[in-house]
Order: sequence, then C-alpha cells, then structure tokens
Amino acid sequence: MEPREASSIAVVGAGPAGLALALLAAQSLPRARITLHDARPLEQDVSADPRTLALSLGSVQLLQRLQAWPAQAAQPLRCVHVSQAPPSWDADAVVRIEAAELGVPLLGAVAAYGHVVAALQAAWRARAQAEPERLRHAFGCAVRALKPVAGGVEIDAGTAEVHDLAVVAEGGVFAEQARKAVTREYRQAAWVGTVWREGAAPGTAFERFTRHGPVALLPLPPDASGPPGRTALVWCVPSADDPVQGLAPAQRAALLNTLLPAAAGRVTEVGPLKRFELGLNAERTLVQGRVVRIGNAAQTLHPVAGQGLNLGLRDAHALVQALARAQGAASVGGRSIDAALRAVEWQRAPDRWGMIATTDFLARSFTWHWPGVGAARGLALAALQALPPLKTVLARHLMFGRR
Repeated sequence: MEPREASSIAVVGAGPAGLALALLAAQSLPRARITLHDARPLEQDVSADPRTLALSLGSVQLLQRLQAWPAQAAQPLRCVHVSQAPPSWDADAVVRIEAAELGVPLLGAVAAYGHVVAALQAAWRARAQAEPERLRHAFGCAVRALKPVAGGVEIDAGTAEVHDLAVVAEGGVFAEQARKAVTREYRQAAWVGTVWREGAAPGTAFERFTRHGPVALLPLPPDASGPPGRTALVWCVPSADDPVQGLAPAQRAALLNTLLPAAAGRVTEVGPLKRFELGLNAERTLVQGRVVRIGNAAQTLHPVAGQGLNLGLRDAHALVQALARAQGAASVGGRSIDAALRAVEWQRAPDRWGMIATTDFLARSFTWHWPGVGAARGLALAALQALPPLKTVLARHLMFGRR
C-alpha cells in the first residue's frame, strides 16, 4: 500500500498546552491536517484572564521557538528561595537556586495565563491564515464525544469528523473534573490571588513550607497603574481547618507576614483571593488507542512545585517529535502512528510519574502529624543546600524535566 502523504490530527482544547501542540504540529508535521477545537468563541478576549503561570526555562524556550512568548508581559525568574517556617529542625534551613550559578540567563518566568494564551492564539491564527487548507479551527463549539473507529477517532462537535489522532488538552480544575484512574483528595485548599510587597529581592520566587502547607510568592511584571511589588500568591491550607477563610484582607496580610521569611519582604496589601480544592487526578497512561491526553487532561497535580503546565508542554513536544519521526520514516496514518504513540508513552513515563510522585509525597507530608516530620523536611532542605551537585540536578529537572 502506498504511504499516505498526510495525517489528520484533532486538538481538543485551546489553552496553553493545546495551542502549543497545534503550533508545534503545524511546524514539525508539514503534511498533517490539523483542526483545533474549543468551546469558547474565537472573539472572546482571553488576554484579561489574570491567572498566573510559572513557566520553566524549557517552557519559555519552547514558546520563544513558536514565536508566541509575551516577553513584555512576563517577569523573568533568576532565583528560587525555598525554606521552612519554624518550628522546624532548623528554622534557617534554606535552599537557593540561582540562574547565575547554573550558567543560564533565567530559571523561568512568571506570566498571566491570558497573556500566554493570547500570544499563542495570535501565532496560531496567523499560521492558519497562511495555510487555510491544512490548518483549521472550530471555536465556539464544544466537542461532545470521542469515539474510536477503525484506524482513527471520530470527533463529535456538532458534526462528525474522523481523524487519525485526537489530542485532548482540556483540563480544568480538580474540583470540577471527572475522576481518573489515579486520584487522591488532599483535604487541602489553595487561596490564589495577588498581593503587594515591599523590600523583596526582584526576580526571586519564594516557597515557604509551613505547618499548614506551602505558601508560594511569584513576582509579577510591574503594573504602571498600581503600587509596586505586585506578586502572585498561592497559599495552601487544610480544607477543614482553614485559617484564611474568615479573615479580612488586612488580617490576611498580617498572618502572611508571620509565615514568610524576612527575605520575602513585607506584604503590604492582599487583593481578592479565590479558593480551590486540591487533589491528584491522573490517567495511568497518556495514550488510549488513538486518543492522547496532555497537560491537566492527563494529570492534575498539587501546585507545590508549580509544574503542571510545564509537564503538559513537555508532553506536547514529545508527542509531536515522535509523530515527526514516524512521518519521516513511513506513514503517520498507517501502522507507524501506533509505534510513535507507544514510544511517547515510554519516553514520557519517567518525567511524568517522577513529578506525580514528588508532588504527591510533598502534598501528603503536610497532612502528617507524626513527630519529626517538620524536622525531616528541614534536614532535607539543609542537605540539599549543602550538596551543590544534587541541587543542580534538581534545578535542571525543574527547568527541563527528566531527560
């Protein structure tokens, strides 16, 4: 049989992971027909979405290659400061990971979800306009069902279309998701929003382990219309004994200042915060027949390491690279696509399950009330700081994933 010269790929979900995958496929699979689906209208202004994304250096580099990096709206991260609040084995146990020590310009960057999606969507639309016969999108119409058929997948989005492959990148938040094969409720909630600080080192992200859970501060780009020191906050607390729920903004600022290290500066103002329940919700495999799930559609993690989107972007990159190798070797529409999908499953397993296990262990450790748990965390931080080679391995894993 003659090899087919083109494949047909449906991407379900036009968030950062889905848009990045669609652009990567358009770039690396020149014979592929790609259709991007999303329930939101194309005209909807996504740029105003204020949710914060912590992007690793690998993710920044990927978006730069796709010409979809909103550099002017991003805050580079050049240092990560991790510590544990007293009482602990050592109240001063701190790990500092610095870009200069690793020989890289930055560790990553912080940007608003809306700015990242808007840049990716603009790049996709420009590419689709240049190749309308090959690249299409269907916004404003939700995908109702995916049905396996011989040699492909049927997509029901008002009308039925058959594609060789469907990539699902629609994630959502833990509380709203149907439960997957691997799930755990942490009985923790995250308060997410914006605070303002004074006296903090620029370009430094802070993670503070407290007895209730981790508190993360991510510096945001300056806002000319507002006060300086704008910072994204992720504040994790027990769901049943929430110390934040009934507090006024000034009281929240005062409580935060008792939890944070001196190096983080002083919180002067706390904006409106939104509460999210936290948990683990993951598929055992990325691939099911001719359907591949990436990002939050494959694994929703605790935010303790801030790696959810970075993991999804690495999923997308690995999938497209495997398909490109298969297309170069034979036919992506024939048997080779299944070999490519098997390769992706094996290739992504160490990085994916390593990150799932790490975030799950850290999240559950805050629910343990055994004697010595806090001391063990403090000892681990001190050991990590004292062993530069181990710290370098961890830093490169966070920047680029497990390779």
